[in-house]
Amino acid sequence: MQSKESQNDKKNQTKTEEEKVMTRKEQRKAKKKERKKNRRPIRRIFPIWLRIIVVLIGCAVAIIGGVMVGYGILGEGTPADALKKETWEHIIDIVRKRE
Repeated sequence: MQSKESQNDKKNQTKTEEEKVMTRKEQRKAKKKERKKNRRPIRRIFPIWLRIIVVLIGCAVAIIGGVMVGYGILGEGTPADALKKETWEHIIDIVRKRE
């Protein structure tokens, strides 16, 4: 029979060995933390503020192009007339039923 001290020593040894050995989850978390710590900050080639400006300019071009196609091709007018102030005043008068 083994003494109680030797049994306690074995239990303590197994506990310390278990504490040293990390589980797979803990290893993944440790690797993830280290990667996050060593990661360089993202440097964008095309910054967000520039993306917003490009999208707004693209929307404006699409609207102007649509108006010119609608007025010039579908409406049988000249496309350049769609950008004139007088044309829009006339359209607004028609919508408001003024003549």
